[in-house]
Amino acid sequence: MTDILDTARRQVLDEGQGLSAEQVLEVLNLPDDRLQDLLALAHDVRMRWCGPEVEVEGIISLKTGGCPEDCHFCSQSGKFESPVRSVWLNIPELVEAAKETAATGATEFCIVAAVRGPDERLISQVREGVKAINDAVEINIACSLGMLTQEQVDELAAMGVHRYNHNLETARSHFPNVVTTHSWEERWETLRMVKEAGMEVCCGGIVGMGESAEQRAEFAGQLAELEPDEVPLNFLAPRPGTPFADYPLVEGTEALKTIAAFRLALPRTILRYAGGRELTLGDLGTREGMLGGINAVIVGNYLTTLGRPARQDLDLLTELQMPIKALSKTL
Repeated sequence: MTDILDTARRQVLDEGQGLSAEQVLEVLNLPDDRLQDLLALAHDVRMRWCGPEVEVEGIISLKTGGCPEDCHFCSQSGKFESPVRSVWLNIPELVEAAKETAATGATEFCIVAAVRGPDERLISQVREGVKAINDAVEINIACSLGMLTQEQVDELAAMGVHRYNHNLETARSHFPNVVTTHSWEERWETLRMVKEAGMEVCCGGIVGMGESAEQRAEFAGQLAELEPDEVPLNFLAPRPGTPFADYPLVEGTEALKTIAAFRLALPRTILRYAGGRELTLGDLGTREGMLGGINAVIVGNYLTTLGRPARQDLDLLTELQMPIKALSKTL
């Protein structure tokens, strides 16, 4: 019987063809004593097809809390008794955050809003914010504003929004266990329109929301079908007041296997460390993930949780001799 890592070495490393969902499942089911071999192969794939550079991004919440959707992992849902209150940022605060992000060497600044989709007030504020940031600092601007209409997609593209984030969150088969107020297909439709409009597509999800290994592999295959430019990989950080508040953290070994498996499914994609890695992996695991397929990080804090200090991540990149990707308007 052919070993899955031997197959992956030929198929992914040599030929650049990502693993199928069935093959990803084989990787996820590898025994723990194969982890270091798996991470080494994933790192080789990353270096071969993406290079040593690491893309650094900062994110800011333009509108926090009060969201009408019931995403069971999210403390920003207005349907749960969570401690997050509804808050709006003003434009000067947005510009200052973009300047601070650029000062770390980051090339991406993502404006996020907790909404089902943007109304005219939000689109107007984003329009004003994008212009103000572009006038003040040189950085690529991304947005994450929920589900879009075709008109809104076209307007964001015309504003010069570089990349649009809309996470599928989990496998299609598991999605109804995570969200009930909208469908996986609605999210997919937004991503299709974004891609056709010429904006870069950022789409990932959260690991550890009760999905099976089979569903985790299914999700990797569905992302590969989408062919996003970037995949942010989050690990569930259970939030008080949400339906997933008592879910256990993903084990560090399991998280590292998942990172490597997603790299082998998506050899050319920007694979970004996102929320939850501090709790799931800690400092040592964060380092192992950087040597196991990750080639992008979010520096600083997340939307409702604290991240590692930006300096820690930047120092780690220096130690690992991974240069920060230079600013460019294209991948």
